[in-house]
Amino acid sequence: MTFGEKIKNLRKSKHMNQTQLANAIGVSLRTIRGWEIEGRYPKQHDLYQKLADTLGCDVSYLMTEEESFITEASEQYGSRGAKQAQQIIEQAAAMFAGGELSDEDKTAFMDEIQMLYLDSKKRAKKFTPKKYLQNENENPN
Repeated sequence: MTFGEKIKNLRKSKHMNQTQLANAIGVSLRTIRGWEIEGRYPKQHDLYQKLADTLGCDVSYLMTEEESFITEASEQYGSRGAKQAQQIIEQAAAMFAGGELSDEDKTAFMDEIQMLYLDSKKRAKKFTPKKYLQNENENPN
């Protein structure tokens, strides 16, 4: 079951419409529709907790390993990081299509790929010229 299907089923079991859920967690109706219909994910980790609290479920039910990876990449590296994380997941899934690996081996592989991606992004940041890095104390005007 996808993230969107989980949200939709839980929302309906609570007799809530999309607008009510959006208001309860502080997002737009468009955001809820994006999750349920378009296959999008929350960009901030705290939204998973708000959803879980509102819908009466555990965060781990809502968030798979892939969704956690995409959210972490998004929080650290913005929309570009989220897109890259999504591509990594899709390309790795394509590698497994019709394959012979066990689920345990697939999970181990995905964990390593995700760790390598996040580690390489941190290392690459060290080599980014200072003029491209924003100082937290500066006001970009």
